[in-house]
Amino acid sequence: MERVVITGLGVVSSIGIGVDDFCAGLREGRSGAKPITAFDTTGFAHSIGCEVTGFDPHEWLDRLEPEGIGRATQFAVAGARMALADAALDVEELRRRRALVSVGTSDGETRDLDTLTEQYLTDGAGGLDPALARRADANQLTSGMVRELGLRDVESMTIGTACAAGNYAIGSAFDALRAGDVDFALCGGADAVCRKTFTGFYRFGTIAPEKCQPFDRDRKGLLASEGSGVLLLESLRSARARGARIYAEVLSYGLNCDAGHAVAPDRDSLARCIRLAHRNADIKPEDVDLISAHGTGTPTNDVVETSAIRQVFAAPPPTVSVKSMIGHAMGAASALATVACALAIHEGFIPPTINHMNTDPDCGLDCVPNQARPAVLNVVQNNALAFAGNNVVLLLGRTRETT
Repeated sequence: MERVVITGLGVVSSIGIGVDDFCAGLREGRSGAKPITAFDTTGFAHSIGCEVTGFDPHEWLDRLEPEGIGRATQFAVAGARMALADAALDVEELRRRRALVSVGTSDGETRDLDTLTEQYLTDGAGGLDPALARRADANQLTSGMVRELGLRDVESMTIGTACAAGNYAIGSAFDALRAGDVDFALCGGADAVCRKTFTGFYRFGTIAPEKCQPFDRDRKGLLASEGSGVLLLESLRSARARGARIYAEVLSYGLNCDAGHAVAPDRDSLARCIRLAHRNADIKPEDVDLISAHGTGTPTNDVVETSAIRQVFAAPPPTVSVKSMIGHAMGAASALATVACALAIHEGFIPPTINHMNTDPDCGLDCVPNQARPAVLNVVQNNALAFAGNNVVLLLGRTRETT
């Protein structure tokens, strides 16, 4: 089996566009929270989110017209372009090789579906915009990347396992590369803020009024977010042969689906998933130097997740939530967290959990409050939980090339 490494990172986020700006935002503990502008928020008591600002798709698209694709697809395509550039891999080389494109999403182009719904309610079926209807399919995320890069005979898949979808997509790429089925993989997640998802979480009572405070005693919920995290993966042998910079090695992952409840996480199921990931990577809990938690900042999630961690770890390592900075980007969330984990390993620091004032005793972990911490990290664990009990735990490690 091939060893698999990360050699390129592409990021569109509320705290930075591009890997350098995103890394700086993580170090600084930057917050992406601001009033939502994507839709009319009249009638909501609070409407703070973590929207991407300053993003111009024209800077990243060469073949596709931005007007012909939805916002989530724009994020995905831009992330792919960034990841290739960051990996110093020429697109012509990618076209000549066996490639996989795998993207996770929770909403796809639901923002376009929101608009189509309004048009239907106003003018009926005859009032629907055909251009919006054509670009609303969630598969546009991967097909847009394939078309923009001019790839042929490529395997592509869009994975819709809600808020764990990004890690699912990275896991599928890891499997394909490890087995030698492909030479390169562009994988990750993308989503855009939309009214439908915001309203759903709002009615659940899980939208925070001002800020996301994971593991804090006074936490009130999540902030809806958007963006993309796209990673270029290849075999260690390939990376060495072309002299590529290596951020981290993908050690393995574990996934399960307990299907016990539509929205509530299951402590024991997550603990089993963590153990499965450790077994697959052939590591012990004490080998893990950092956990990037799902860490939504909702009252239930944080307690359940930390309880699952304590089931597995006798002495849990520092456990952080980057959602305190970037919000909950749905299908892109775990992919953006994986990018953060790779940067943490390569750059030697632990991103902080910001907005943290008083640790909830029911959580009680070292969440690296408010300020980044220098650290040598050899193994990092990235948790992803999703509705319907979809759990994925991804493990990254330092390779000799990153020392």
